[in-house]
Amino acid sequence: MGLKEEFEEYAEKAKALPETISNESKLILYANYKQATVGPVNITRPGMFSIKDRAKWDAWKLAEGKSTDEAMSDYITKVKQLQEEVAASVAA
Repeated sequence: MGLKEEFEEYAEKAKALPETISNESKLILYANYKQATVGPVNITRPGMFSIKDRAKWDAWKLAEGKSTDEAMSDYITKVKQLQEEVAASVAA
């Protein structure tokens, strides 16, 4: 399985993660997904009253230097980490 296929598989798995994961983790996933699928930020930064959209834009901007492959790999790693954390909390 190639990196792109594995990335797509984990993008589907990410949809099954619980809503209770931290906002920080959600932003990391968002930033790596956008960097992998779109590339560098290509929209203007949302205004100060769009707090959620602004946080997402800022996270994406931080990932801007990553290559597509690096962003895909980081995304997969983060989904795996979150799956392990969810499994551990369920087992506890």
